[in-house]
Amino acid sequence: MPRAKRGFKARRRRNRILKAASGFRGKRSSCHAAANEAVQHAWLHMYRSRKQRKRDFRALWVQRINAAARGLGHSYSKLMGSLGKAGISLNRKMLAEIAISDPVAFAAIVKSA
Repeated sequence: MPRAKRGFKARRRRNRILKAASGFRGKRSSCHAAANEAVQHAWLHMYRSRKQRKRDFRALWVQRINAAARGLGHSYSKLMGSLGKAGISLNRKMLAEIAISDPVAFAAIVKSA
C-alpha cells in the first residue's frame, strides 16, 4: 500500500508561505522551513509596527508644535493647556500641519489661546 501523502492542501499551505516570502534573500525565499520562520517574524514585526507608527507620528506632531510654539515664546504644554481652556479643539496632527504650512495662522491660533 503506498504511503498517504498530504495532497494539495499541504502544498497550497506551503506555497502560500513561499509566496509571502518572495523577495527575501537566499534560502529564506525558497525553502519552506526557513521561509516559514522568516514570514512569522515578518508578520510579528508588521503587527507591532502598526501600533508603533501611531506613537511615532504623535511624537512627531508634538515635536513640531513645540518647536513652532517656542518660536513664539510659548511651551508645548502651556499652549495645549490654554487651547483646551479657550475651547479650541484642534488635534495635534492639524496643529502641526498648520504650524508648518501656515505660520501666520498658527501664530493667530496661539494668540487666541
